[in-house]
Amino acid sequence: MLTLLQMENLAVIESAELSLGEGLTVLTGETGAGKSIVIDALHLVTGGRTGREIIRTGEDSASVTAVFRQDMPDVWYDAMGIERDPDGDLILFRRISADGKNVCRINGRPVTASQLREAGADLVDIHGQNDGRKLLDESTHLRYLDRYAGTDDALAAYRAVFSVLTEQRQKLKELDMDEGEKARTIDMLTFRIDEIERVSPKPGETEEIGNRRDLLKNAEKLMDSLNSAVAALHGGDRSSGAVALAEEAESELSLASRYTDRFQDVLSRITDARYALDDAASELADLRRELDFSPEELEELEERFHALRRLQKKYGPTEEDVLATLEDARRMLDELSCQDESRARLEAKIRETEAEAVRLASTLTEKRKRGAERLEAQIVKELSQLNMKGISFQVVFERAALGPNGADSVRFYMSANPGEEPGRISRIASGGELSRIMLAMKNVLAENDPAGTLVFDEVDAGVSGIAAQRVGEKLWTLGRVRQVLCVTHLPQIASMADTQFSVEKTLRDGRTRTLVTELDREGRKAELGRLSGGENVSETTLKSADEQIAAADGFKRRFGTDGAHTDR
Repeated sequence: MLTLLQMENLAVIESAELSLGEGLTVLTGETGAGKSIVIDALHLVTGGRTGREIIRTGEDSASVTAVFRQDMPDVWYDAMGIERDPDGDLILFRRISADGKNVCRINGRPVTASQLREAGADLVDIHGQNDGRKLLDESTHLRYLDRYAGTDDALAAYRAVFSVLTEQRQKLKELDMDEGEKARTIDMLTFRIDEIERVSPKPGETEEIGNRRDLLKNAEKLMDSLNSAVAALHGGDRSSGAVALAEEAESELSLASRYTDRFQDVLSRITDARYALDDAASELADLRRELDFSPEELEELEERFHALRRLQKKYGPTEEDVLATLEDARRMLDELSCQDESRARLEAKIRETEAEAVRLASTLTEKRKRGAERLEAQIVKELSQLNMKGISFQVVFERAALGPNGADSVRFYMSANPGEEPGRISRIASGGELSRIMLAMKNVLAENDPAGTLVFDEVDAGVSGIAAQRVGEKLWTLGRVRQVLCVTHLPQIASMADTQFSVEKTLRDGRTRTLVTELDREGRKAELGRLSGGENVSETTLKSADEQIAAADGFKRRFGTDGAHTDR
């Protein structure tokens, strides 16, 4: 339930605060006074889309605060990421700034506009001036029925199976490529497999071959250097090599060591050097043998290297990528080769899933039809109380192909006059009838509506006289199970209010301001007199207004209420 609504710099409202209670609250005032701005404020604070033009001229920002007293479960708070208020209130706040900044909070914690909208959907249901026109959109009729019939679980079970069926049908569609496309794909995959298999690359092979190729391409220069190095170590025909000279030095020092120990350290180092030089000479000889190759080997390496590079350029930067392409091509070719078998298996699964979907859709239809019978009876009863006696209301089913919502196409039919064949609401209902049908729908659905506050913006469109009186009585009756806030121009509806506010436009200091004032009984009499007589509010008009309030009190007492709380 909404207990407090505060508005700052909202359109023509400089500052206003409404303290709200249970039952039916009515806002009245001259056309253009700003009654609907109060509804706009609720729309704004519950996450509705809006622009900077809603900010009062000359101000930097507009803000709305709404305090709700509604017990929400812990899981709701956890999902929103907010904490409970110590007093048990839910405090929604939103500020729109001229620079485009948007501040949203719930219980003081920053949230997004979408979170505010999600919270608002659980707290307040706003029925705008054009919502009755929604009944003209027949796609909404099934949603209204499902909401009334309580099909959430059955619809969720069906949709889970239908989602699987949709995926299976898509896979079958992918398998059903035309034969020409299939043949072209097989040719492409076969060529790709043959091309890669002919080369048969191995991981790391390109780098290994490249290194060997570079070595062999410079083999002649390397061989000359190695031969010179070996000759320097082992000597040649005309000179002794370093190894031989080291052996000679070692031998001479060995003889000298017989006479003194002073040469032992030098002798040891020369011996180590001679061993190192001899090992180096042996290694150089081995390297020289590795460079012993034929021109055919280099040619083969060149061909292999370029073949590997061509594959990598087409199918990936590495041998691993090329091999992965080969495996994918083999798998796809196998799938195409076994397509008939795969198709048969998939078709069998589709038949099983379709059977289950049809079964669940039938269960959903049965639940809807049972709900439709109850809905028809309740809507007719509600409309009869709204001065639409003799009306017939029908929920007409047509079989449809399986879709996301089952296998039902639903339309609402009505006949406003006895003896006439029912027709589609979208074609025969007048504006006033649409308003009353929507009100009846809201009343019937209120039991399943999580929102504790229902808001009606000029639900009286197209109604007058007794019909307007019945609408007022229905709104008050609805206010016994939900808090109801209503904007109206009709005294018949205003007279049924438990609380009434007057919205008045004034001029002060050259600026237009809208004032929202709670009315006592005398104020209500004057306001109802204005609604009935305009500028000509006479004693007779005021007496008639007093009689209307008294008649409303009598209606309430007949429903077990003493009506005293309306004398404010």
